Amino acid sequence: MEFKRTPHPALTHENVRKAAIADPGFGTVFTDHMVTIDYDEAKGGWHNAHIGPRGPIALDPAASVLHYAQGIFEGMKAFTHADGGLALFRPEENARRFNASARRMAMPEIPEELFLDAVKLAVETDADWMPPVDGGSLYIRPFMFASEAFLGVRPATQYKFVVILVSSGNYFKGGVNPVKIWVSTDYVRAAKGGTGAAKTGGNYAASLVPQAEAIAQNCDQVVFLDAVEKKWIEELGGMNLFFVRKDGSVITPPLTGTILPGITRASLIAMLREEGLEVREEPYSIQQWREEAENGELLETLACGTAAVVTPVGTVASADGEFTIGSGGIGQMANKMRERLVGVQNGTIEDKHGWVMRV
Repeated sequence: MEFKRTPHPALTHENVRKAAIADPGFGTVFTDHMVTIDYDEAKGGWHNAHIGPRGPIALDPAASVLHYAQGIFEGMKAFTHADGGLALFRPEENARRFNASARRMAMPEIPEELFLDAVKLAVETDADWMPPVDGGSLYIRPFMFASEAFLGVRPATQYKFVVILVSSGNYFKGGVNPVKIWVSTDYVRAAKGGTGAAKTGGNYAASLVPQAEAIAQNCDQVVFLDAVEKKWIEELGGMNLFFVRKDGSVITPPLTGTILPGITRASLIAMLREEGLEVREEPYSIQQWREEAENGELLETLACGTAAVVTPVGTVASADGEFTIGSGGIGQMANKMRERLVGVQNGTIEDKHGWVMRV
């Protein structure tokens, strides 16, 4: 599909852009352009591919997404390599997960090649927004929402796919430091048969109250338990978990439909196994987490995701008190896996898996 291009009438001035990307933080420094593609069932599907100035999107007040929450998104990054070129990390997996989310939310799938073309075009167009900071990247946000105006409860017939970019530094303000986690016992993120495995906004909206509770308890993130027994660890508000044990095994909660199948999670499983560790996808309880942390059987807990990469969990707090993982600092495995993953993404470590796609 050919993309129509609308010239930007007023690009951000170079001095303003350079000042913004010198210390961008995360999630607030947006680039100049966006990609949009429309879907209309009556017009045969996807059409009207376009790249132009980033700006407001006009919506009818009866647009389905505003009433029935048909909306999904992805999170991915572009990185700079030593030769000055840009690269994506496993973007085809983002395309596949995006379509898996679409199927669960009764939305149309977008051809993987079209998804990738849109992402690459956005990155190429706004490459100058890559921040010159340690850990800097262009964070890519592809998303889709139901735009048809109607108030009946049914899947919409019109949708809009959009790609926007954010100049991004480290996800956590303090950089790579151990995070403190709050165990939510009053709220759950998802239940079996629900939308937990889809990357849809409602899952994140449901996490905001317990996340606020975590912040009130001086914690960085909230960890959710299962919806039935409220004893099994699931995931953080936006990251998957790994438990590195003294016996050489690593446990991560299984993909049973209630947690997001993280792409960083899948990459970390492969890398940990290459280190000779036994990685098991099996249930891990909050009681086991506390007991193994206290008796020394648990060496480290790793949180991982696109934005935060690999981050160590130092302390776990709940209404029953706190416990510390290892020494409470950055463990050897967390540091090693983060450096290896970032190295592959940045092109400083050999990509043995074919995970990197040059733009």
